[in-house]
Amino acid sequence: MINNKINAMLKIITKMKQSILDDIEDIKKAKHENLLNRNDEKQELIDALGREKELLNEELVKEVQAGGNIEDYKEVIENLETELKDLYSLNHKLASIVLPIKEMYKDIVDEISEQNGGKLIDIKV
Repeated sequence: MINNKINAMLKIITKMKQSILDDIEDIKKAKHENLLNRNDEKQELIDALGREKELLNEELVKEVQAGGNIEDYKEVIENLETELKDLYSLNHKLASIVLPIKEMYKDIVDEISEQNGGKLIDIKV
């Protein structure tokens, strides 16, 4: 059961990594709509990963309570940790691309607003 939970988490992580790679490519190609289309799916993956983590923890506790040896799962758990670290790094790479773009747009909006007396759009009738 523990291996099943770990495998489920690894599948989710693989999907999340691919989604982030797709985001990076779409940002480079300025296909921003594709990013928005993936947001719901990414949120579902994040939620699913959280649920699987809780279930894995429950299974590990059951194994210990049943007198099992958690060391039997050391290798697969270390692999899971490595995959999570890779996901974190990939997400950091995405953030390093997105945050400067966000700041650039914020600066543009602030500049336009400042030029229009604090209003984003100057409407003249």
